[in-house]
Amino acid sequence: DHPGVHGRVVERVAVELRGDEPVVVADRAGDLFGHGTACAGVILELAPQVDLVSVRVLGADLRGRGTAFAGGLRWALEQGIQVANLSLSSKSEALFGTFHEIADEAYFRGVALVSAANNVPGRSYPSLFSSVFSVAAHAEPDPWRFYYNPAPPVEFGARGVDVPVAW
Repeated sequence: DHPGVHGRVVERVAVELRGDEPVVVADRAGDLFGHGTACAGVILELAPQVDLVSVRVLGADLRGRGTAFAGGLRWALEQGIQVANLSLSSKSEALFGTFHEIADEAYFRGVALVSAANNVPGRSYPSLFSSVFSVAAHAEPDPWRFYYNPAPPVEFGARGVDVPVAW
């Protein structure tokens, strides 16, 4: 309901874990921190006519389990989402296979996955898979300055510090 999102969110869901199983429910809480709203605002700056679907996989403490993340991503693929902005990634080696399988499924369905590289050094998934667009932020003030980093692979680095966003 933020004015910077222009009413373009057509559905909001949250992923909850029941035992070890991810369950998708209607998201009555909405954006608990503001990050999803900020991402939505950035996306709408680039593609103002897009319909957005919010899939919240983190809790109020900004923590979550990789299985909830994977469950939310699977749900998005099942719904026919064409582009998935994953403003997070998982460092869990145990979920390497799960995220690889999901990334392959997305690729063969023609779904673009855009995943943030982790903010701390180390491997993260699904951002490292070749079928995923890996992104990161830099502090360069020129909005048209783009970088890439081959190790670890980050296809696109764009301004991400002191950027006015919907919050």
